[in-house]
Amino acid sequence: MNVLVFLIPIALGMGGAGLAFFFWAMRNGQFEDLDGAANRVLIDEEEEPD
Repeated sequence: MNVLVFLIPIALGMGGAGLAFFFWAMRNGQFEDLDGAANRVLIDEEEEPD
């Protein structure tokens, strides 16, 4: 039972840190262009040798 005294605050802290990093990513535009990366994988860009 004493272990819960440590595990519950650690779990809440990790959840809060994950939420804070998610909001940080949203604020910095990490999720602005979701389709662009998916489309770039499909485009075959071959460089021509000089």
